[in-house]
Amino acid sequence: MKDEMTKSTLKPPFRADHVGSLLRPTAIAEARKAGVTGDALREIEDREIPAMIKMQEEVGLKVVTDGEARRAFWHFDYMGMLDGLDLVQRDPDAGIAFHGVKTPPTVSTITKKLDFPADHPMLEHFKFVKDHTSVCPKISIPGPSAAHFRTAPEDIFVEEYKDPEVFTAALAECWKKAVGAFYDAGCRYLQLDDIFFAYLGDPKHRALWESRGQDPDWLIDRYAWMLNEAIKDRPEDMTIGMHMCRGNFRSTHAAEGSYEAAADAIFNKADVDIYFMEYDTDRAGGLEPLRLLPKGNKRVMAGFITTKTPELEPMDDIKRKFEEASKYADMDQLGIAPQCGFSSTEEGNAVTMDDQRRKLELVIKVSQELWDDA
Repeated sequence: MKDEMTKSTLKPPFRADHVGSLLRPTAIAEARKAGVTGDALREIEDREIPAMIKMQEEVGLKVVTDGEARRAFWHFDYMGMLDGLDLVQRDPDAGIAFHGVKTPPTVSTITKKLDFPADHPMLEHFKFVKDHTSVCPKISIPGPSAAHFRTAPEDIFVEEYKDPEVFTAALAECWKKAVGAFYDAGCRYLQLDDIFFAYLGDPKHRALWESRGQDPDWLIDRYAWMLNEAIKDRPEDMTIGMHMCRGNFRSTHAAEGSYEAAADAIFNKADVDIYFMEYDTDRAGGLEPLRLLPKGNKRVMAGFITTKTPELEPMDDIKRKFEEASKYADMDQLGIAPQCGFSSTEEGNAVTMDDQRRKLELVIKVSQELWDDA
């Protein structure tokens, strides 16, 4: 076990951070592909993950994760470990549509009352990271909006949950229990991947929910309400991060559009401490929504560095983007992180391990160039 005293001096927010997922080590990827499961797979993961943690420490990050190496998907694994939510495999057409490609056909269904189990496996996943790092351990889990957005109304088999208000209230309660459980496991930095706020800025995704009889703007406010309900009673020494993007599967995307529709909800209706915001392409729209970030201690980790391609962003270009961002938000409330994870699903993005390391090193370099307290 690493020195607890060192960890206690490293408290978020940091100027340099990352969303969480990392390319899977070859041994883990090959084992999963070969169908290895259970204790045999866990032994391989336990052997490989410490090296992933060490890599993050070596590049200079003050916060580390397990790279989500124990997962196939950034969200489905967590969701499928909840009581009352079952993942089913449908025909290939049921996969999630990304730009030119579809994910495996996993579908979320609600079969009974929702609950967060006391033995949710990701509690132990977090403890493993905590016990193998000298810096700040973090775990990223999907936000409550993920379970709503990824569950079609016809796949809800609990009668009372067919009412969106009842369903979202149940999700909020389930996630509130999760927040408390992670705190009790020693987690002081929890990240909720609530990417669907950004999806609801995309006309095609808005049209989908309208066709289901649910107003996208109501959903944005309701998602903020769910998030806030889940985190509002957290202890003062627990930091909450929130990540938003437009999809990430093998370097492709699933949505596009500005944050404008969701900016007031995310910044002013949810008591989040740190925002990870995708800003690596024009798909995310302009920086103007940052004007709604309230003055104070909240921080936006600007995602000007992409995980989707290997080329390193020129330092001068990044500095210009921060100069533009500073017109809308105080530089003291900004930081730098890649726009998304490197491997939101086990397939990973179209980058190499060396590319990944260079991107993380660039994150550190940018933070040191721009902030005295990096």
